[in-house]
Amino acid sequence: MKRVDLYIKIELELDEDEKTERVANEICRQLEKLYFVRRAEVSNTVARD
Repeated sequence: MKRVDLYIKIELELDEDEKTERVANEICRQLEKLYFVRRAEVSNTVARD
């Protein structure tokens, strides 16, 4: 079976009190629940106005 790295850009709208790191970790956790996902990680975050 071959392995593939898939890069996805996700734009989020968060409340002021919501922590970016917590949300990013939860997205990774949910992705890892999929049977074909071996590992999910956040490589970068960019805050916008």
